[in-house]
Amino acid sequence: MSKQLDKQKKLYIAGHTGLVGGAVLRHFQEAGYGNLITKTRKELDLLNQKAVLDFFATEKPAYVIVSAARVGGIKANMENPAEFLYENLQIQNNIIWAAHQHGVEKLLFLGSSCIYPRESAQPIKEEYLLTGELEPTNEGYALAKIAGMRLCEYIYREYGKIFISCMPTNIYGEGDTFDPNVAHVIPSLIKRMHDAKVMNAPEVVIWGSGKARREFLHADDLADAVVFLMEQYDQKEFLNVGIGEDISIYDLAHEIKRAVGYEGALTFDTSKPDGMLRKLLDVTKLHSLGWKHSISFEEGIARTYRHFLEKEVAATGTKGSVVTA
Repeated sequence: MSKQLDKQKKLYIAGHTGLVGGAVLRHFQEAGYGNLITKTRKELDLLNQKAVLDFFATEKPAYVIVSAARVGGIKANMENPAEFLYENLQIQNNIIWAAHQHGVEKLLFLGSSCIYPRESAQPIKEEYLLTGELEPTNEGYALAKIAGMRLCEYIYREYGKIFISCMPTNIYGEGDTFDPNVAHVIPSLIKRMHDAKVMNAPEVVIWGSGKARREFLHADDLADAVVFLMEQYDQKEFLNVGIGEDISIYDLAHEIKRAVGYEGALTFDTSKPDGMLRKLLDVTKLHSLGWKHSISFEEGIARTYRHFLEKEVAATGTKGSVVTA
């Protein structure tokens, strides 16, 4: 049985300006936590070890959520593997070790489903970790996340501290990054199809064959799971977080096309990589604890597109900027 959290103790959410961290912040606020700590990158550089140590020494949070990370889609990961490995190792090591040194009672580290071997059996069970080669296109990011998860496990085992991890599937939703050069697949396709619609472009070209399958979880569902795990789970073994269903990139692209109202053609460029052909998480353990997602894929895509339109209007004064599709 998990020790009940004190909602008036300090809870630090690292990475609150991001897609996941922003949703986590909202959900803890809604759950009645009254002493939430957040710091922007300008206020606290998580790459700076001394700054992070000083922050923990001064603030002394009781609880920590580690959702801060350098993230990006397949293109960004392929082009910047050194940065993805170095920066994520540095950020998570600084936070986790400072939390250990300064008396944090419970910490939850958010990993990623890309930690699993490229050729994993499907659906992917937690015990498949480190049983094969990683997917080369995001290996740097995956190695960092594996290291963070293991560091939490070792601190738990060696010092008896409740430092736990969860491994979310692909996350999307309001607050995402829509720049196609760095964005994940859903926001990238939303942006590109919207701009193609505005331009009346005849086609949108999509990387890969369209055959790869992915599982997607809305950020608000992940945030709900984070609150659930902080309140209900105390075991050192990490847990998968997902919906237990996946969709092909081909079908995903056509669902986004429908939601955006784009009428041109979708062309799949098979000279570009697919990444892992399938990445579906087994969420049996999490479901057995009593948590399941609540936002359907169709609802999530519609909400994300509405947010994109609002964001574009705020940024440009129009219903979206026009770029080459």
